[in-house]
Amino acid sequence: NILYNMERLSANKQNGVGEAFDPHAPITHTKSPIVQGTSVLGVKYKGGVMLAADTLGSYGGLARFKDLRRIRPVGDFTLLGAGGEYSDYQYIMQQLDRATTHDYCVDDGSTLDPSNVHSLLTRMMYQRRNKGDPLWNSLIVAGCKPGKGPFLGYVDSIATAYEGDFIATGYGGHLAIPIMRNEWKADMTEEEAFGLLRKCMEVLYYRDCRTLNRITFATVTEDGANVREPVHLKTEWEYALFVKPKAGGDTDGSW
Repeated sequence: NILYNMERLSANKQNGVGEAFDPHAPITHTKSPIVQGTSVLGVKYKGGVMLAADTLGSYGGLARFKDLRRIRPVGDFTLLGAGGEYSDYQYIMQQLDRATTHDYCVDDGSTLDPSNVHSLLTRMMYQRRNKGDPLWNSLIVAGCKPGKGPFLGYVDSIATAYEGDFIATGYGGHLAIPIMRNEWKADMTEEEAFGLLRKCMEVLYYRDCRTLNRITFATVTEDGANVREPVHLKTEWEYALFVKPKAGGDTDGSW
């Protein structure tokens, strides 16, 4: 059918720059991510959910893009944060924008709530995984639709999905989750949630070589979603263990 042929043409190889697509060429799939974002963190607090992510897009080992926004609203009461391949994240947002536009056009009073978005993404990731053409992302869905309370869920490229009170993707799963386990509490305020995420992002900046100290914080409550402008974390590199020579003094520092 027409849709299948369009998808096939869009995925086919080109013979050269500026040449037409060859409809008989084999379909190609993304075998590994190219421009990637790292950890996304999320915590529930009293009356809402807060997310945090840096704005770096890494091209392999190169810190190439310094202003990639990896947390975006979906409708009025949902946020989506993504680590992994940025172009796949853009594709996912296009699909979600179509879904929210469809809701608006139908105008029957029913809209996607955060759990619906999480379920939709789980099906989308599972379908692409089964085609052998996964979307290379780890996603956090956060929301707070009136009357339903805060929601925080996770889904990755192979459709592993779960919900939790605090979630971290990427390197944050190793370094931020232990901090959250120790310091998160069910009735924490928005200020306490901000302080917890800020602390986790500082740790990740020092220890994750694919991150940046320019952080986007976003909140969602029953009043709606709010993605703030990025802020710079204050850093300190004069700690003794950072500057004290090791390995017999023949290096530039502890790294």
